[in-house]
Amino acid sequence: MESPIDVYLRRVHAEISEVREGTPYTVGPRGTTINPDDFGICLATVDGYIYEVGVTSKAFSMQSLSKPFSYGLALSDLGPEIVDEKVDVEPSGESFTEISLAPGSGRPANAMINAGALAVSSLLKGAGGKSAITRIEEHYSAFAGRELRSNARVYGAERRNSDRNHALAYLLSSVDIIEGSPTAALETYLRQCAVQITCRDLAMMAATLANGGTNPRTGEEVLDIGAVERVLSVMMTSGMYDSAGDWVVNVGMPAKSGVGGGTLAVLPGQAGLAVFSPPLDEHGNSIRGVATCQRLSKDTDMHFVRSARAGRSAIRATYPITEVPSDVRRTEDAEVGLRETGDRAMIIELAGDLLFAGTESMIREIADLPGEVEFVVLDARRVDEVSRMSVNLLGEVIDLFEEAGRRLVLIDPDANLTSVLPVAHLPNSQVPVFSTRSTAVAHCEEQLLRRHFPDLAVPARVPVRDSPAMAQLSPPDAEALVTRMESRTYDDGAVLRRIGQRFGGVYFIVSGTVTTTARDPEGNQVRLTTLSSGMTFGELSLGRQDRQRTTQRAVGPVEVMVLTDDAIADLEHSDPRLAVELWRSLTREAYTRVDQYMREVTALVRD
Repeated sequence: MESPIDVYLRRVHAEISEVREGTPYTVGPRGTTINPDDFGICLATVDGYIYEVGVTSKAFSMQSLSKPFSYGLALSDLGPEIVDEKVDVEPSGESFTEISLAPGSGRPANAMINAGALAVSSLLKGAGGKSAITRIEEHYSAFAGRELRSNARVYGAERRNSDRNHALAYLLSSVDIIEGSPTAALETYLRQCAVQITCRDLAMMAATLANGGTNPRTGEEVLDIGAVERVLSVMMTSGMYDSAGDWVVNVGMPAKSGVGGGTLAVLPGQAGLAVFSPPLDEHGNSIRGVATCQRLSKDTDMHFVRSARAGRSAIRATYPITEVPSDVRRTEDAEVGLRETGDRAMIIELAGDLLFAGTESMIREIADLPGEVEFVVLDARRVDEVSRMSVNLLGEVIDLFEEAGRRLVLIDPDANLTSVLPVAHLPNSQVPVFSTRSTAVAHCEEQLLRRHFPDLAVPARVPVRDSPAMAQLSPPDAEALVTRMESRTYDDGAVLRRIGQRFGGVYFIVSGTVTTTARDPEGNQVRLTTLSSGMTFGELSLGRQDRQRTTQRAVGPVEVMVLTDDAIADLEHSDPRLAVELWRSLTREAYTRVDQYMREVTALVRD
């Protein structure tokens, strides 16, 4: 199944593609053409999965997107104390090209404006036979998970149009912020701006920051958590320049833009977002990039206030219903049929929060299930907080399932999901909701039988003579037994037999459902089986003087035929042959019951 996240991103991409405002950055090598219609979105999770739509593989210059990564390298090389002596961590509220230094110290306000980035570049030195720009390229490459390189032609074009930045470099040198050559610092800065990346690269770099500095795909720790905290903090307050305050309110993610058309945003612990679209606003930010980040923050609860908890997969386990068969007794043929088709119904156990990361992992797990899966059971018993994104995407899953003839089933006794799902998705025709796994599995089993083995599905009514327990008897013998039985009816919730009672006979269920419960060693009530039309109970106590050890209770209206204890005693006296045949038939059924009980015990151990 196509992921609803892919569907959602395509819809967002199509809508924001209609935005036509803005002007691309025009400084570049001679003959360079920029297509203002280029637009790509990539969303990378902290386990390295990338969702993408649009133009995501076209190379463009990092420009100011390079600033947080070089800042991180400087923090790693020198530590925050030395870096803080050269560049502050305060928002400037001014344009990124502003010539502005702090009175007294001469420090630029932060590392995201050009003055601060030049100061940071002056701190990055060659080492181990590698030049500063080579180390920077390797650092960026580790973030992206592939080799990235600076483009000499782009650097040359930037160098020819760098008078303002050159002035900034000399100003910083005059107050001893840049201690070496201001021209060398400028060249390092311009070469890092000329590093070529794609939208996919940028998303993985953002995801590496989101993952605490460790690349989700390579597993390499590129930056320690202390440096990541400092970088993301400065990005949050200063990454979007003089519109940073508006960004924190409306988007709420650490972010950085570049005049090359790229925008990155980081949801710590959960995901990295990258957008590529060249047309810029008056602040130098990509117009479509800003609009995309605003839209995803609103739709998916990616604002840091709503997604404060660390992101992790919500998947506890995934397995077919054959691993945990229901407690419903079925015929041997039905059991065989379910073993053949049981992997068409899968259980996904959820745990924790369904915020961005948890929801994404759930949706991806559903989307990656084989096409032959017809029923997906979401076990929400261990779910805590549920985000608006989760609700919206689950609604999309339900609709996609409906179109494909598939069904979503919920185990949700505490209404963790059903309390927030749209009412339109809750009728049993779309999403049946159960309080226990056994009842949800029983529902799926019955639906699979109806779809693939209609003759084996449990009918609403089964006359005693057609009961599997009577299968070994001739029609005249079965009819003779029926004449000795009593007909009884019970309302919903009525007790048919109770723990502690003496043997009262063998019960043949004609219609309805009966649950069997017992007490565990601690005295807690435990449900053992669910019985339906055509099934029997009581035969395991036949011929024994023990007190009743289980309780049978009606679920809805129930009709039974009972071969009472007195009727059995009379049969043994008046027709010994038929009594022996009955014993043989019931014994065979009892062996089937024991096998079923053993599988139920295995299922309970799993829980």
